[in-house]
Amino acid sequence: MIKKWFKSGDPWIWLNAAAVSTSIIIVVGLLLLIAVRGLSHFWPAHVIQAELVNNSQRITLIGEVIETEEVPIQRLLDSGINIKTDKEFITRTLLKVGNRDKLGSDFRWIIFPENTAINYPKNIIQVERREWGNFYGYIKNITKNGKIIATQDAAWQQLQPLIDKTNELHDKIRNIEKNEIGGINYQLERFRLERRKFELQGINDKEALAEISASEAKLYKEYEVHKKSLAVLYKEITTYSVNAEIMDGQDVVIPLATIVRAYQPNALTFLQKISTYFSKLAEFIFDDPREANTEGGIFPAIFGTVLMVILMAILVTPCGVIAAIYLREYAKQGPLTRLIRIAVNNLAGVPSIVYGIFGLGFFIYFLGGEIDQLFYPEALPTPTFGTPGILWSSLTLAILTVPVVIVATEEGLSRIPKSLREGSLALGATKSETLWRIIIPMATPAMMTGMILAIARAAGEVAPLMLVGVVKLAPSLPLDGSAPFLHLDRKFMHLGFHIYDVGFQSPNVEAARPLVYATSFLLVLVIVILNLAAIWIRNNLREKYRNLES
Repeated sequence: MIKKWFKSGDPWIWLNAAAVSTSIIIVVGLLLLIAVRGLSHFWPAHVIQAELVNNSQRITLIGEVIETEEVPIQRLLDSGINIKTDKEFITRTLLKVGNRDKLGSDFRWIIFPENTAINYPKNIIQVERREWGNFYGYIKNITKNGKIIATQDAAWQQLQPLIDKTNELHDKIRNIEKNEIGGINYQLERFRLERRKFELQGINDKEALAEISASEAKLYKEYEVHKKSLAVLYKEITTYSVNAEIMDGQDVVIPLATIVRAYQPNALTFLQKISTYFSKLAEFIFDDPREANTEGGIFPAIFGTVLMVILMAILVTPCGVIAAIYLREYAKQGPLTRLIRIAVNNLAGVPSIVYGIFGLGFFIYFLGGEIDQLFYPEALPTPTFGTPGILWSSLTLAILTVPVVIVATEEGLSRIPKSLREGSLALGATKSETLWRIIIPMATPAMMTGMILAIARAAGEVAPLMLVGVVKLAPSLPLDGSAPFLHLDRKFMHLGFHIYDVGFQSPNVEAARPLVYATSFLLVLVIVILNLAAIWIRNNLREKYRNLES
């Protein structure tokens, strides 16, 4: 009976279904793990206050409980920690105490005795700062130009409106420095290069030089206006400070200009926690990073990843499609064509770092260097295109993914019935007309499939990008309001490299760990969104040409 059942093939169907189901469960479980560990980081957790007695000395600890774990007693004894207990294992707690500027470290492993008094005071404040990480403690007073204006509860009541006002001032300062003054510096640099170009070419165009000088004088006047505005804003933003006390009794002065947000985590209602959560999540998605990428947002990395993938798709699709059309429709099918197909398939298996080395050597040093010599001699010795940038990153990934597009397009072309070609030619159409009006439109779903596979692979690549354009922190986006608007020579940030940098190069590993999960989840989400957009376009094209295929 069992032998007959095996011969029927049913067991293999069930095994196949079980394998597919297991794979789906593993993938979904992994995504859920990443999402939960990453997104839960932004939830405002309770802050504990624990009173410990150590050798008749009373110690107060304030912080967030991050995790607990069971560790063998022997392991602690071997590390030099003396513990008197008969248990083989003991529980220790990772506490985020913050106040790195005073305590030296954000995190501490604590072993709480059984009689430890732990409570949750509602007047504990948590302050997220632009530097030195979080502050945990008690507010004492608020000062204006060194004079106390509010204390204790009254200080807390006045703090939030002052933080909102200070953040508005900070946004104004950032806008003036980055957009207004940054735009002026960009224009002045262009004028400097124009002058240098005239010198190299031996041109003495007094009228053009006078026009440049007039434009520069106008820009310098604008700069002085913005400089005065900045002086007023900086004076206003440094007016207020917060005096607070940390867990060991030290007094801390926190300039209001360094505070992002402050709240009393133990006093928040559920709705207030939800509001704080989405505020922190929005900051993570739309703001720039700070604190060596362990705080703040990752918007430049999201923007750089999406822009690079779009540029890569624009570059790889025509090249892959043209190559596939030539191999399938025009090339003589013989040993040479078969060899080329084998080479294309083998290219898909080359390690990505090899493509990065090729991009560095050919695109940047050779091609970029030649472009600088021919078109940007006035900027030398500072390279323009002879240095890593988003253009070379997109081209490198285009070469990396072009085999995928070629293979997918060829498969689509091979499925088009021969009768359609012959019918078109019989009705008097030329071969090129048949190609453009019949074959290519019907093969577009296959082309989109190739592009989807290319996007899926390129968006997650990191190794080649480390050589050809990605950086830890990019001060300016590749796309902005300054002509020519799309700056292909600029370096950029990338989600994949951001994960590597935060996870393995961070000076504060424990603080960076949740951001690794959150950024990983966001990278998967970006890839899914890009793929869904391409799949939607492919399905629409497939429906459009389905009747023609039948």
